[in-house]
Amino acid sequence: MAIHRKLLFAIANAEHLRFVRPTPEDNTLHSSSRISPAEGHPGEVHDAHERDKDKFPAMVAKQLNDDAALYDDLVLVAPAHSMSAIRQHLSTIAAAKIFGTVEKDLAKVPDQELWTHLHEWVRPVHREELL
Repeated sequence: MAIHRKLLFAIANAEHLRFVRPTPEDNTLHSSSRISPAEGHPGEVHDAHERDKDKFPAMVAKQLNDDAALYDDLVLVAPAHSMSAIRQHLSTIAAAKIFGTVEKDLAKVPDQELWTHLHEWVRPVHREELL
């Protein structure tokens, strides 16, 4: 029986997180959600947040842990210091789904410019993995 593997890119830095998925039809990459600890304004960082930066990797990992049933393969994209901190907080289940990592800050790169950084993890549309 053929199945479609659900790929999720979690793109984070010390202050921002967004989830990106390839569309099943043509593999274009689209952000499915954005999370920022700054209240009310995604992408905006307040000085008061600086003291909570150490908590952000745990928040990212918690989101990935809580949503582990929603993806089959995970590619973590973050600068090295954030990557390490996020991985420390991942559950065994979420950590086992890591398909790849990219140690770069791509959190503010527009969707249409992500392909050059992430294409190696996207499977061709016409091919399905057999169980």
